[in-house]
Amino acid sequence: MTPQMHLYVLASGSKGNAAVVAGPDGSVLVDCGISRKALRERADEVGCNLEDVQAILVTHEHSDHTSGLRVICNHFDGPLYATAGTATGRKGLSELSFTLVDHDATLDLCGMRIQAFPTSHDVNDPMCFRFEVRGNTQAGDDEVLDALGWVSDTGYLTDEALDALYGCRILGLEANHDERMLATGHYPAYLKARIASEAGHLSNGQAASALPHLVTSHTETVVALHISQENNRPSLAVRALAKAVGAQPANDTFTEARTDDGLLSICAAAQDKPLMVW
Repeated sequence: MTPQMHLYVLASGSKGNAAVVAGPDGSVLVDCGISRKALRERADEVGCNLEDVQAILVTHEHSDHTSGLRVICNHFDGPLYATAGTATGRKGLSELSFTLVDHDATLDLCGMRIQAFPTSHDVNDPMCFRFEVRGNTQAGDDEVLDALGWVSDTGYLTDEALDALYGCRILGLEANHDERMLATGHYPAYLKARIASEAGHLSNGQAASALPHLVTSHTETVVALHISQENNRPSLAVRALAKAVGAQPANDTFTEARTDDGLLSICAAAQDKPLMVW
């Protein structure tokens, strides 16, 4: 695929999440669980122009995805999309002017077709997204020119998620926790059970098991998302994903990996350090 979109992960983790997907005709902000100041600073660091953001998509109501929305919306007059469950799921969100959509909605924004799909989390009707840029062939057929998948905060990958994430050039895939670290860590039993449940978060192993079914010859970059600072390490997440697709370490710390043919790269998003994927 010829790149038509770019991904900027400005924050990923339990202390705040925000990402920008830049398309041919503008950009979309996915979640905002960090301050406006931090959002702008990190965007500047990776050359992301927030003035191009024309819409905001909200995956679910947890504070690490929404705490910055009220301030952002004071400086933003574009549409704010969420399900009805998300829009009413947290005190304060109901004061915002949401455009309500179903978790399987299709949106056309910024030159991108955005397909929502349901996820499984302990909230009110969450969703994530597949972004596509489409165009016509010389024969007049409509085809996918570029695709980007984004899924985080889900206890398992629904059938709709598996379909939507297949064959994306850029794939953002949750790899929240290492199962052994979670089991032996200091979290109380109820929290361990929540995280590991079907309404919790994807483990490294779950993400790795799914990856061979999602990656195709079109896939160039896989980004491990929402890595727990308590129950995981970037190197563990990347190592698990790399093993699943036969990739080898690309640096001494195993926070990046690459297949021998150089066509597929794996990296990890961070809580405080922004990441850009072209």
